[in-house]
Amino acid sequence: MHTDFLLEVFRANPDKPAVVWRDKPYSYQWLLETTAAAEAALVAQGVPRGAVVSIEADFSPTSVAMLLALIERSCVAVPLTDTVREKKKEFREIGEIETIVTIDANDQWHFEHTGVQAKHAHFATLRERNHPGLILYSSGSTGASKAALHDLSFLLDKFKVQRQSKCTLTFLLFDHIGGINTLLYTLSNAGCVVTVEDRSAESVCRAIDRHKVEILPTSPTFLNLLLLSEAYKRHDLSSLELVTYGTEVMPESTLKRFCALFPNIRTQQTYGLSEVGILRSKSKSSDSLWVKVGGEDYQTRIADGMLEIKAKSAMLGYLNAPSPFTADGWFITGDAVEVDGEYIRILGRKSELINVGGAKVFPAEVENVLQQMDGVEDVAVTGERNAITGHMIKARVKLTTSETLPEFRKRMNEFCKDRLERFKIPQKVELVEESMHGSRFKKMRREGPAA
Repeated sequence: MHTDFLLEVFRANPDKPAVVWRDKPYSYQWLLETTAAAEAALVAQGVPRGAVVSIEADFSPTSVAMLLALIERSCVAVPLTDTVREKKKEFREIGEIETIVTIDANDQWHFEHTGVQAKHAHFATLRERNHPGLILYSSGSTGASKAALHDLSFLLDKFKVQRQSKCTLTFLLFDHIGGINTLLYTLSNAGCVVTVEDRSAESVCRAIDRHKVEILPTSPTFLNLLLLSEAYKRHDLSSLELVTYGTEVMPESTLKRFCALFPNIRTQQTYGLSEVGILRSKSKSSDSLWVKVGGEDYQTRIADGMLEIKAKSAMLGYLNAPSPFTADGWFITGDAVEVDGEYIRILGRKSELINVGGAKVFPAEVENVLQQMDGVEDVAVTGERNAITGHMIKARVKLTTSETLPEFRKRMNEFCKDRLERFKIPQKVELVEESMHGSRFKKMRREGPAA
């Protein structure tokens, strides 16, 4: 029913590798059979159609099969990876999880019934439609995590159009909209999903080399780490055709360095949100931050300098927060943009905007300049209250040099004076040892434990 179009692809390509896990390929025939076995296990365990079920795993052959089985049974799937282990109890409560499916280290499933009954009105809507659902959680980096509930039937529709079959690495996580998008796109086109046990630059480059990966969906933060690590020098990345990046603003300096180093790899900016899915996108050029988004089932508009989206595949709503949609059905993204004809350039989140004496500063603009300095491994810019200007610019910097703070400040001020307006140059600087990204390889500007 819901997965018929996928199962047809699987049957037509039984011997092709569908998933590579721990360097071992699993065929489409294996995936077909294991999906059927997973569905039988759900029935045997008394999991009813429409149940809310968490899959506690990262990408693996069995977790993929279980996800497909849940979709086929019109269940609400709630992927949760170990990166949110400290929040799992909270997420289970918010999602009203009725059954927990844990995929262990040997890729075997285990069931646990919670005794909870999922009663949220949005679940009733899905059950009335006999449609599968998907719950995705925000990172909660600027407040409490929000649970977005999707009607998966609408998200699945976009994958029914046949596109290119490619070998793709699942860098973005199993519980991330980008990770789910990567998985469904690859499987619907009889491609190969290559998983990695960890997402270090070394492991990613090794997997690209060994399995001839053609597409790498990732984040700007990871690309910066890749350049710094020089892991690419130890592996053959010649199979790589396309790198897509999203989840945060790309520093122009990082993009230019990557494109100069890998002129034969095309880069493409993507845009998506847990609440609306991943939009089709087209970068003006590989080294350009201007991008065209939308098309097909997505509409975009700019209101007060902010991007808004209307989509058939938009979520039903949050389980634990008010509706973020306008009265006429547009989702307010919170992203400020510049416009040039059909193209937009994303400046940053409105919530991160720093007001310095009435002038507006986006952290990414300052970070982009500082990251061009020799010896700067990572930098995160925020605002700090100031009695005179309201706020001042604060930068936390991780260095590869042995400079003292006064030495770095002097060099920074000299470097920035012709590149940034005076009020944008950080007035407060801290040198730090820790990385400033979380487990999703997204810059964490707020201080505290990474999420």
